Amino acid sequence: MIGDVEKMLAVGLIWGATNAAMRRGALLWDQSLKSTPTPDNPPNKLHQKILNSLSDWLTLLFFWQYSLPFFINLSASATFFAILSQAPISLAVPVTNATTFAATALFGILLGEETRVGHALLGTGFIVLGVWLCIT
Repeated sequence: MIGDVEKMLAVGLIWGATNAAMRRGALLWDQSLKSTPTPDNPPNKLHQKILNSLSDWLTLLFFWQYSLPFFINLSASATFFAILSQAPISLAVPVTNATTFAATALFGILLGEETRVGHALLGTGFIVLGVWLCIT
């Protein structure tokens, strides 16, 4: 079970890092989308709106600052499902999600997001306490 806990922590760290990176990539994509000229007449037919939405989604998927962390995140999800086949769900879910929350805050700070550091540290402290209670 101890080896499983390390795997859970690793998945949580990967999810946290990729969550922050995907958020940053989405913001960069949004900035690039806003900087491109748009046609004067907005689409008025349903199929035009659907095609525009699909086009935007595909553009986001091909934007490497978003898609690379996205696919790494999906790989960690596959690993999480493999962990669930060996570890109790009552342990795997809290440990992984708590680690993800703390890692997302940490990597967000490292990527320059505006964060209330005191609140993030207090929340992370509670998370560490909760994970420790789950493990012991």
